[in-house]
Amino acid sequence: MNVSVVIPVYNSEQILPVLVDRLKPVLKSLSAVYELILVNDGSTDNSWNVIEDLASRHDWICGINLMRNYGQHNALLCGIRAARYDVIVTMDDDLQNPPEEVPKLIVKLEEGYDVVYGTPMKEQHGLLRDLASQITKMALKTAMGVDTARMVSAFRVFRSKIKDAFVNYQGSFVSIDVLLTWGTTRFTAIPVKHDIRQFDTSNYTFKKLITHAFNMMTGFSTLPLQLASILGFFVTAFGIVIFIYVIANYLVHGGSVPGFSFLACIIIIFSGTQLLVLGIFGEYLARVHFRSMDRPSSVIREMIKNTTREQPAQK
Repeated sequence: MNVSVVIPVYNSEQILPVLVDRLKPVLKSLSAVYELILVNDGSTDNSWNVIEDLASRHDWICGINLMRNYGQHNALLCGIRAARYDVIVTMDDDLQNPPEEVPKLIVKLEEGYDVVYGTPMKEQHGLLRDLASQITKMALKTAMGVDTARMVSAFRVFRSKIKDAFVNYQGSFVSIDVLLTWGTTRFTAIPVKHDIRQFDTSNYTFKKLITHAFNMMTGFSTLPLQLASILGFFVTAFGIVIFIYVIANYLVHGGSVPGFSFLACIIIIFSGTQLLVLGIFGEYLARVHFRSMDRPSSVIREMIKNTTREQPAQK
């Protein structure tokens, strides 16, 4: 079983040599033929120079340098499309996903699954980051439509043939986990170690995670539109109840319903609901607009190909 490892890189010049040193013996134990694809996602440090140096010393390393920072999932998609072998492993560049855990995922994959996630036994993040991660997974469950969505992580193994399902996807909003559901429903997850980040701090902030969750909700799911319809229904029903109350009060007591504050609140509720629904519609229209522009998910500035002897993918 030949293996391709894809890792998006952002400002990780100190970590990469250590990552490669730990990954090499693991890959050697798994297959005679393997590759590591490092995708530089617009790093502002010397990450690309380090990738060039590593690729010159290891013929199984491929380097891809993107024109700018496109985001983790966009960089992953670029690397996945460049992968040549029958099993693809994706992981972060910060060593929080221990390379030594990769064999466990592949063993589980061989049980008949198409995608296996390595779920952290205990995440080593702060409170806000963990909260944002849970919100993202809830949004992902909605977009993916599978229970395993609550256990997803950046540490995953899947069969290369699945990428045929999204080979023509050109949208600028990318979620690898959602795209994988386009090709299979055979998902599972197993617990793995999750180490503390040893260098710098995480580049995935609370704001970025929330933005990613929102993009998944509006980019790959109709749930916001359904919620807007439900909200509109209940607000309309509430308005009808108020209308009936006003008419009944007039018939019983005569005159109008006293209280400017009461009427003002009703107007604010209806106005706010209309603006909320219009905003949701606007998000979907914006995505249609971006798709019509054919905006790419990423653009490669330069690429260093590895010289590992290619072998046909195993059936």
